Amino acid sequence: MIQQLDMTQPAVAEQVLRVQLPAYRVEAELIGFDGIPQLRDTVQTLMQAEETFYGYAADGTLAGVVAVEKEEDVLHITRLVVHPDYFRRGIGRSLVQYALESEPGIRKFAVSTGAKNVSAISLYKQFGFAETKDVEVAPQVFITILEKEVN
Repeated sequence: MIQQLDMTQPAVAEQVLRVQLPAYRVEAELIGFDGIPQLRDTVQTLMQAEETFYGYAADGTLAGVVAVEKEEDVLHITRLVVHPDYFRRGIGRSLVQYALESEPGIRKFAVSTGAKNVSAISLYKQFGFAETKDVEVAPQVFITILEKEVN
């Protein structure tokens, strides 16, 4: 169901892009900002990404992706995308759970999302994340930083 993706393969990067772009278009519309950096990704930029990508397959198709980046004992969830055709099926929840279990020795998890993306913020809070601050990334456009400490 969920497996690590080999982002050095152009076909895999293309599949990720086919999930990522429509998902971030929905978020862009939701938050009223089309300057989300991941909307400008290409197959090439995804192939060069430093993150570790995991994919969720449904019906033989890549339906969702989570990407993480480890910085010492902090794991950053850098992307969480579900293709709009697969919204509200628990895929995002499964991917977050997988990411939280993907790396041993983690002291803290961190993620950011559009401050107006109430459903994403709610999802992360269900996993014990807490809002730490809002950051203005463009005039009147804020992202919310959430963190979860590991005991």
